[in-house]
Amino acid sequence: MMALPFPIVEDPDAATTEKGRLLFAGEVEFLKGVVAMDGLPPSDRIEVCFAGRSNVGKSSLINAVTGRKAIARASNTPGRTQEINFFTVQDALYLVDLPGYGFANAPLPVVEKWQRLLKSYLSGRPTLRRVFVLIDARHGAKAVDEEIMSLLDRSAVTFQCVMTKTDKVKASDLEKSLATTRAALTRHPAAFPEIVLTSSEKGDGISTLRAIIASID
Repeated sequence: MMALPFPIVEDPDAATTEKGRLLFAGEVEFLKGVVAMDGLPPSDRIEVCFAGRSNVGKSSLINAVTGRKAIARASNTPGRTQEINFFTVQDALYLVDLPGYGFANAPLPVVEKWQRLLKSYLSGRPTLRRVFVLIDARHGAKAVDEEIMSLLDRSAVTFQCVMTKTDKVKASDLEKSLATTRAALTRHPAAFPEIVLTSSEKGDGISTLRAIIASID
């Protein structure tokens, strides 16, 4: 039987799992929100970032990965909705929270300003190692998700698909959304060749995602 493209990532071994646990067992703090390129912190460590359309469960996932109940709330307070939010994970890396994309109700100038900042950040940040593109498991990849994937292709930034809310769908429906997502990923050369399945509510996939982040150099 031919292997599926973009398989589900295998569970990490015990040593790698422990490496991920220890990384996020240390100090994790909100550093700053950035609205312009000159406000970025220095490129003095590697960084990974999380991107996803509105209501995909990004804040819940960041809270679960960091083991903090409300750390991502800092990026959801009024006035910060269009900022790139930086969190420090010990002295090892920056975890970056991009604002939710696909905001149909936002004024056009706001959207255009955010898109310019996003493009500048993605194409001009030498320490950015991977973007985790979050896809709602109930729906699979949508056209708006492919827009960000195309931007990452053009910026030559590796991205990995993370399916969220897997506890909210039946196995048969998950297979359908996975098929939709895999079809989309085949069109994007910057896509990392494995998919991560997560549930922030149940904790599924969280240790795997931590291990992946801890293994990036």
